[in-house]
Amino acid sequence: MDSQPDLDYIKAQIMHLESSMNEFVDSKASLLKALHEEQVVSARNLLSYLALRNQDIRELQDLLHIYGLSSLASSEGHVLRQVQAIRERLGHIYQKEELDHCTFAFSKLKMGEKSRLLFGQKAEANMPYLMVTFDAEFADDYAKVKSLLQNGMNVARINCAHDDEDTWSRMINQVRIASEQTGIPCKIYMDLAGPKIRTQILGKGRDKGKVKIREGQLIWMIEDDLDVDKSETVISPNESGIIQQLRKGDRVFIDDGAIRCIVEKVKKEKIGLRIVRISSKKDLLKEGKGINFPDSFLQVPSLTDFDRACLPFICENADLVGYSFVKTAGDIAVLRQALQEKSESYPQLIIKIETLEAVENLPSLLLEGMKEQAFGVMIARGDLAVEIGFERLGEIQEEILWICESGHVPVVWATQVLETLHKSGMATRSEITDAGHAAMAECVMINKGDYTIEVMETLRDVIHRTSTHRVKKRFTLRPLKIAQKFLLG
Repeated sequence: MDSQPDLDYIKAQIMHLESSMNEFVDSKASLLKALHEEQVVSARNLLSYLALRNQDIRELQDLLHIYGLSSLASSEGHVLRQVQAIRERLGHIYQKEELDHCTFAFSKLKMGEKSRLLFGQKAEANMPYLMVTFDAEFADDYAKVKSLLQNGMNVARINCAHDDEDTWSRMINQVRIASEQTGIPCKIYMDLAGPKIRTQILGKGRDKGKVKIREGQLIWMIEDDLDVDKSETVISPNESGIIQQLRKGDRVFIDDGAIRCIVEKVKKEKIGLRIVRISSKKDLLKEGKGINFPDSFLQVPSLTDFDRACLPFICENADLVGYSFVKTAGDIAVLRQALQEKSESYPQLIIKIETLEAVENLPSLLLEGMKEQAFGVMIARGDLAVEIGFERLGEIQEEILWICESGHVPVVWATQVLETLHKSGMATRSEITDAGHAAMAECVMINKGDYTIEVMETLRDVIHRTSTHRVKKRFTLRPLKIAQKFLLG
């Protein structure tokens, strides 16, 4: 070893880290008491990790590597015990009762237990669970459903934004019969629709459901069709109360960001949107396309009246329920109460992260979820990418994975996994790379498409090849804004 001053510095920094972790966890004692008893150790580790990631330890990381000591990278699931292990290597002696219970073995065991509670048993230990989105045609196609099971489907996903209870029942029936006859278990996951903020064309093009647009054009957004000028391009967001919450300069994205607008005019009952960019080949604004407001923290209920109407069916038939457009811990409490009113044993919860507000509130969302014995998080990368900016998605999805790992919360990696392969039969190079990253999650969601079996086969092959390499990643551990915001809040 080169110099004693460096070792003294490492010892002091590691001792400071342990102290700051313990102090922060102790400050949240009342919060920990409200959690499910099976979640307390995980919650303590989550809080310890947030305390760690509130600090800049890049220099310390480099020194740990130089001296051949265990680094703090890849220790999310047992972070305090990792710090203690480093101190032990540097000569510190702990009493047995001082050592944290959350070891590497414990964290691996806990994540496995929670994953099985949510997604059931699976045949391949090194493969993530596979969740397959059902199309309406699956309701009457037993052979297709059976084939999906035989090719690795662990969870059947039904989106309540589409079809109806009769179709959902037939889908579920096909899964149950195929599962019984093949002996392959399969969970039923049902996605709540959430607020349907989608384009409704009210002015020009209303009869066709689409209208020609151009860059630089001013279009109008209103909430009802009273006195609409049929010669102008006018749309509605299909949800009340949104217009009043927009401000001049706010960005508005339509159709997964293909149409980008800026709020230019703000009037009492309408908003003027200047189209600044059209990324699609056809300059068309169509009916039913999603609208995102990345600069606006909208006060729109995550649990809609339609969602509430779906809950009795979901409680009776589903194993898992997906919660769309969650923003705050209070949103989770609202759904929990609604579920408890319908059933004593309600489906387990999957929290969908698809807004900037949900990302910023992630620690609070996880701690609220920990009032349940088990729950999961879905990284809904479609809406999330539009909300936070496509260039930030790679960074943010990894931060979500790290933080969820620290709380032993299983993650579903969702949206556009091998999308081009699914639609056309051939994957792009970038999709293959993205599919390899899916191995970092406990479950991978596959959307609808014509080549579902091929997607499952490719995904299995890619993950088998890449999963043995991802542990070799080395992270510098700069501060996470998510952790800083939670500690300051």
